[in-house]
Amino acid sequence: MLALLAAGSLSLSAPDLPRLPPLTRPAQITYVDRSGAVIGVRGGRYAPPVDLAKLPAYVPAAFVSIEDRRFYEHSGFDPVGMARAVVADLSAGKSQGASTITQQLARNLYLSADQTIERKATELMYAVQLERTYTKKQILGLYLSRVYFGEGAYGLEAASQRYFNKPASRLTVREAAMLAGILKSPTHYDPADQPENSAERTKLVLDAMVETGAISPAERAKALSQTPRVWPTAPSAPAQYFVDWLDGQTRAVVGPVKQDLVVETTLDLPAEIAAGDAARKTAERFANQGVEQAAVVTLDGAGRVRAMVGGVDYGHSPYNRAVNAHRQAGSSWKPFVYLTAMEAGGTPDMIVVDEPVTINGWSPRNFEPEFMGQVTLEQALAHSINTVAARLADQVGRDNVAATAHRLGISSTLNTDPAMALGTNLVTPLEMAQAYGAFGNGGYRVAAYGIERIRTSGGQLLFQHRASSPVQAIQNPPLGEMQQMMRTVMKIGTGTHAMVPGYDLAGKTGTTSDYKDAWFCGYTGGLSTVVWVGRDNNTSMRGITGAMAPSEIWRGYMAQALKRLPNGPIPPGPPAPLPVAPTPVAAPSEPTDAAPQPTAGAPT
Repeated sequence: MLALLAAGSLSLSAPDLPRLPPLTRPAQITYVDRSGAVIGVRGGRYAPPVDLAKLPAYVPAAFVSIEDRRFYEHSGFDPVGMARAVVADLSAGKSQGASTITQQLARNLYLSADQTIERKATELMYAVQLERTYTKKQILGLYLSRVYFGEGAYGLEAASQRYFNKPASRLTVREAAMLAGILKSPTHYDPADQPENSAERTKLVLDAMVETGAISPAERAKALSQTPRVWPTAPSAPAQYFVDWLDGQTRAVVGPVKQDLVVETTLDLPAEIAAGDAARKTAERFANQGVEQAAVVTLDGAGRVRAMVGGVDYGHSPYNRAVNAHRQAGSSWKPFVYLTAMEAGGTPDMIVVDEPVTINGWSPRNFEPEFMGQVTLEQALAHSINTVAARLADQVGRDNVAATAHRLGISSTLNTDPAMALGTNLVTPLEMAQAYGAFGNGGYRVAAYGIERIRTSGGQLLFQHRASSPVQAIQNPPLGEMQQMMRTVMKIGTGTHAMVPGYDLAGKTGTTSDYKDAWFCGYTGGLSTVVWVGRDNNTSMRGITGAMAPSEIWRGYMAQALKRLPNGPIPPGPPAPLPVAPTPVAAPSEPTDAAPQPTAGAPT
C-alpha cells in the first residue's frame, strides 16, 4: 500500500524529479583464447550494456516475461503490478515483489538493497528518470549486463559462459529460460547446484513466455524436451591461473586501464579444460597416497602457452604452482646431465657401470636395490640409474650441467653440489617446459609467452607480440642422440605409462628420494608438456613416483591435446657440424672418496 501511495505522489510531482547520478562502470580487460573464446575477465565487475540486436528475440523476452511482462507499457513503475502484489500479500500473508525491470536497474545502479520507505521512493523516482532518459532497449540492455546470476556471474554474457560455455547469442530457448529463472533466487535456482529447482522454475518461465506471445506452445514443448548441458563448475576455471599470470603483464604494457580492452592469448581452451580435468581427477584418485596438488604446462615450439593449470581447484587455491612453485626436479633433471655428456663426446651406446659410487662423501642410491653392472648410457637413462647420472655429472663438470640447464631455459639459481645430478635443484614446471621444448623443436631455445595482441574493444591495436630471432640451444649430433635416448625412456623405460600410441613421443620421469615431488616431462614435434604433482606443505606423498600420477595425467591429457594442437614427428634439428676430435667421456669403475655429505637421491 505504501508503494502505491508513493507511486501516486510521484506521478503528481514527476516534472520536478532530480537528475540521475552519472553512470559509472570501471573498465574491463577481457582475455580470449586463440580461437576467440572468453577465458576470463579482470577489472570492473560489469560488462558493457548487452546489445539486444545480437541476441535471438526469445532471450530478452524470457526475462521480460517472468520479471516484468508490462515492461514495454509502463513508464518505470507498474501500478497494476503493484496492486496485484498488494492483493497477493493480503491473501497469502507474505510479501510478493512488484519491482519492474527499470526499478531493479535503478536499485542496481544507484541504491542499496535496504528495505526502507525512503529507498523505495528514491527507487521509483530514479526509475521514472531512467525511462525518460533511455529507450526501452537501452534500459533492458543495461539491466541484462548487471543482474547477478550466481556463481560469481554478473550479467547475461558471463552467466551464459559460466553455465553453458557459450556466448549469449547462441542460447537456446530453454537455456534462456533457465537463466531468466535464476534471478528470483540465484542460490535456490542455480542450474548446477539445484537442478530440480531450476527445472521447475524454467517451466514457469516457459509458461510465461507462451502467455506473453514470446514463443508458441510448440516451441515450449520442444524446449521442455531438451536437456541442456550445464557445467558443474565454470569451464574456464582452470584457465584463471593463466589469466592471473597475464594480467600483471598486460597492465605493465598498457598502464592504467581507462577503457575496455581485449587481450588475445595463446591459450587453447579445450586443451586447458582437458588438462584441468586430468589433473583434478588424477589427484582425487591418488589422494589416499597423499597427492594434493598438480600443475600442467604445455608450450608449442615457439613458446606459446597452450595450456597452464596451476592447481586442481582455482576457487579453493588460486596460487599458481605452474609458474611460482619451485620444487625439486628429481630425475627429470637427468637429460641436462646426459646432454652435457653428449656434448662432451659421449654417445648413447657408450658402456658405463652401475655400481656403488661415492663423490665427496656422498653415495647415491638407486630406486632398485640391485646394481645392473655394465649398461649403455641409453639404458642408464631409460631406467633412471642414479649412480650413472651422478658419476657422469662429476666427470663432465656440474658447473657445465648447470650451464646447459640455463642455456635451455632454466632461469632459477642452481647449486652445483654432487646431488644436483639427481635433481635436487628447485625449478618451476614452466621452466621445465621451456627446457624440454628445445628437445622437441629442433634444438631452439624456447621462451614462454601468453599474449599475442592487446587491443581496445573498438579494435585499436595497443600491443603485438614480436618473435625474436631463433637461438640454437642444442646442436647435432647431441640433439639427435638425446631424442633417441628419451624416446627409449617412453618405449621401454620408466616412461612407458605416459605413452600415447601413434605419436612420436619422448620424455623423462622424475621423483625425489623422499617422494615430495613427482614429474613427467615429455614432448613431441613442436609441443612440450610438463606435469608435476605434490603437496603444498612440501611433505612426502606415499610412494608416488613420476611413473604413476604424473604419467597418468600426461597420458590422459595428451591423448586429447595431440588431436587438436599442431604437432608432428620430432624434428632432427640442424645438420651436424664437421666432426672434431672430441675428448671421450670416461667411465671409471672405481668410486672416489672425499669428505662426507648428506645422502640425497632421485629414483626414477
